[in-house]
Parts: sequence; C-alpha cells; structure tokens
Amino acid sequence: MIEIAPAGPIDDDMRPGEKAVALPERFDAGLYFIGRIRTPWTERGGCPRRGDPEEGPVCTLEINPRWADALIGVADCPRLQVLYWMNRARRDLVLQSPRHDGDTRGTFALRSPVRPNPVASSVVRLVGVDGLRVQVRGLDCLDGTPLIDLKVQHD
Repeated sequence: MIEIAPAGPIDDDMRPGEKAVALPERFDAGLYFIGRIRTPWTERGGCPRRGDPEEGPVCTLEINPRWADALIGVADCPRLQVLYWMNRARRDLVLQSPRHDGDTRGTFALRSPVRPNPVASSVVRLVGVDGLRVQVRGLDCLDGTPLIDLKVQHD
C-alpha cells in the first residue's frame, strides 16, 4: 500500500491585493487517493506554470496496488487526463495577485493551485506503463503529490 505523506508546509504568504476568507467548518465529500506522483520539483517556485506533454520531464504515477486492475488497457492510451490534489496549497484565497503579472483576479479566473478545493488536471502524454508505475510527460506538480484519478483523453 502506498502511504501518502502528510502535506508539507503551506505557503501562506499574501501578496498585495489578495483576500482570504474563513473556510467552512467541515468537508462536504471524501475521496480516495489512488497513489502519488513523482516529479523533479520539490518547491512550488520550481514547478512550471503548465506541464509540457512533448518536451517536459518524465514523471511517474505510482499506483496503489489495490487499483492494479484499473490500469488494464492504459498502455494503449497515448494521452491521459491526470487529476491530482495539490496538498500544499492554501485554500482560503478568493482574490489573488499572480506572481507573473501582479493583476488581482478572482480565484476562479486563474489556474492557480490556491483554491477552495485544490484539484488539478493535466492532459499528459503516456511514455510507458511498468507494473504499477505509469510514466508520463506534461505534469506541473510537486514531488509526492497525491493522485486522485486517471482518465483516457480523447481528441
């Protein structure tokens, strides 16, 4: 069984123009992490703003053994949609000032990892499948990020 490490430190610095709100007292739903993602990035500042499915580094999706049969047929899918949980992102900002331009916008108008439910989605190119390890190109997340789901990506 793959253990998901506790979330690392959350970047709680605020930039000028940003606004935080109080979070709800309880969650509305639950989910199962199906594994974890291995990437070369250990700090948020080093992650690309968007992964490159053609030239990006090979990253590995480590699948929990209980989901092994769910990988049947994945090797025949050249592109996958990867859903993952950005466990080190804060969740309370409603206004953000992105580092790359500084213009303040609402969270839902951004691709930022900082959001009420830090779910990310990337369309990746499959490199290969080796047992419970799926190699892909095109991710933009930190090493050890919890994996939520995989879906075939059709054109």
